[in-house]
Amino acid sequence: MTDTPHPFAPKFEFAFTVGITLSKPKIVRPTSMGAERWGVWAADGWVEGPDVKGKVVPMSGGDFPLLRPNGVIDFDARYFFEMDDGSVIYLQSRGYRWPKTPEIGEKMGRNEDVGPDDYYMRVSPKFDAPEGKYEWMGKYVFVGVAEKIPGANRIHYFKVL
Repeated sequence: MTDTPHPFAPKFEFAFTVGITLSKPKIVRPTSMGAERWGVWAADGWVEGPDVKGKVVPMSGGDFPLLRPNGVIDFDARYFFEMDDGSVIYLQSRGYRWPKTPEIGEKMGRNEDVGPDDYYMRVSPKFDAPEGKYEWMGKYVFVGVAEKIPGANRIHYFKVL
């Protein structure tokens, strides 16, 4: 094995962080597939990074995850940002979260605080952004590394260069 990186290995650049306060979920339990479907709305939040600053538009959308019987959460989030200059941007994101142990899963199920190394939570968003200052958001692939906070999420987005 060599330590030489693959010539096509991606490089990442920090783009921004989004903090989202979540509503109380509505749950279809169980679905006909034996899983649970949740509806969790983006109650409010913020977006901030080197080239962006704004807010999550309250109740403009949310996440509609599928909680699989094996404990994996399959995210499907959609909501809007409004930047400080009034520009509106649409986010659509898919991803996964799963605890690294059953005990951590139980704590997360009770909405208790856990460490960032206790779970896997990654998302892959895409953005509809207006031409001009924010159009770069619709030209790159992004990876989000998410932080689970009781009652909220904080997602750190990185451009894949």
